[in-house]
Amino acid sequence: MGSPVIVLSGLHKTYHLGEVTVEALRNVSLSIDRGEFIAVMGASGSGKSTLMNILGCLDRPTSGTYRLDGEDVGSLGRDALAAIRRRKIGFVFQGFNLLSRMTALENVELPMIYEDVASGVRMERAREALRSVGLLDREHHLPSQMSGGQQQRVAIARAVVNAPSLLLADEPTGNLDSATSGDIMGIFRELSDVRGITLVLVTHEPDLARYANRMVRFRDGRIISDEPVNKA
Repeated sequence: MGSPVIVLSGLHKTYHLGEVTVEALRNVSLSIDRGEFIAVMGASGSGKSTLMNILGCLDRPTSGTYRLDGEDVGSLGRDALAAIRRRKIGFVFQGFNLLSRMTALENVELPMIYEDVASGVRMERAREALRSVGLLDREHHLPSQMSGGQQQRVAIARAVVNAPSLLLADEPTGNLDSATSGDIMGIFRELSDVRGITLVLVTHEPDLARYANRMVRFRDGRIISDEPVNKA
């Protein structure tokens, strides 16, 4: 652990849907240290998806501040936010979002292409990322030639290949069976423990949330609890 990667202060997010006003987040304050693994839980409509969109620089708060690595990103323009997403944030979703005509290695290389990383360096980093999730022997396989669990491992390798400050995982095991889900959560646990990656996981499953260090629960746009996970 170290200095906070994420600091949210008095965050509000309001949507106007016709004549209806929806307060998706209400006065949310949260600090997440470097290397922490946080599970975010709550019913549908509790605000957790809105929180993830703001953390991922896909949306802006209506008021309050969001600091990522000490930088106030809440008021940045579109191009600056896109640069932060590329360089500092990795995303893992329920759908694996792999390009079907690209091999595992080529899918993992994609984020580095946008950063103009030289081809030789790209391949070396991509192969190391695949090795870290136990899939180097599948580097030349297409997504259609891999199981769901293997595809999600490729997606994780792609998310961490640029050494992001923050990894956001939104229901990453939703399409997987329980045994494979446990394998994926073990990879996340190792990324946090060994590589020191800060990880925020949204899940509906209490058993999966227990892999985290902290569990933050939302209800009606507010944090209702923020507690360490008891590993006993």
